[in-house]
Amino acid sequence: MASDLSNIFKNELANTLEQLLGKKAKIAETKKYEDDIDSSFIECDAKFELKGISTGITFYIPNKSSIKFEYLILGGMGDLVKENIDDETIDAVNEIVSNICGSFCTAANAQGFPDVVGMKSEIKSSKKVDKNVLDSKKESFVFKSLLDEDEAPLVIYFDKLFLPFFSSITGVEEDIKPQVVTAPPPSPQIPVISNNSVSVSNPSKNLELLYNVRLKLSVRLGTKIVLLKDILRWDVGEIIELEQMVNEPLELLINGVKIGEGEAVIVEGKFGLKIKRIVNEDLKIDKIGL
Repeated sequence: MASDLSNIFKNELANTLEQLLGKKAKIAETKKYEDDIDSSFIECDAKFELKGISTGITFYIPNKSSIKFEYLILGGMGDLVKENIDDETIDAVNEIVSNICGSFCTAANAQGFPDVVGMKSEIKSSKKVDKNVLDSKKESFVFKSLLDEDEAPLVIYFDKLFLPFFSSITGVEEDIKPQVVTAPPPSPQIPVISNNSVSVSNPSKNLELLYNVRLKLSVRLGTKIVLLKDILRWDVGEIIELEQMVNEPLELLINGVKIGEGEAVIVEGKFGLKIKRIVNEDLKIDKIGL
């Protein structure tokens, strides 16, 4: 059965809206879309790649929500009561959806689910569409988001292959098996005898050939999403508060992929990391792509 990412998705959706829009955000309800929103939409088509699967999520943001998002992401500048969607509104919504998808991938990958290894996203297109575009999108769901108790609904369509990963929302729990492309049988090879050859029947010996591969280790202290206007005001001496609390573990990354957590220590005058949790060897190799 596919890992259920429903709560992770809803949490990252609410967290990203709160960080970008400066309003207390929460997802109050999710339900099947029943043609009950009388509005045109901004359509943002997001492509997702995860272990053996290429799939997608399409966001449909109603006009009213789109205009509200644009107004808030610009810090309260602009026209909150305008009626028509323009390019600036589409750009603002595209930026918000891109951040939602990126945060969702980061949070899902950090869970270590074997069927959600190395998930990444890409926004393929953003455009204004009519209401009737959802007539053919049967697996669409309304996410009732509240911004300081002010309602801003979103409609989200899950691609068929992605439905089981959101079973708490979609009700679909069937297994999804990655498509396997059958390769033609290899042509016979004449064995080459060499004193320096390594037998393929000894996987541990083959793995030793990778032991001297150089990989980049880094430690993530914390992150924060900030507005462009704040970045432009930064100067020497500025203190930026991160989201991570001082007593929370730091993330251990190899080539940008989280494989464990630990706490900061001092080793002979240098910063170090004492590992408190780490993935097993097989998953460790899989996560860093070896």
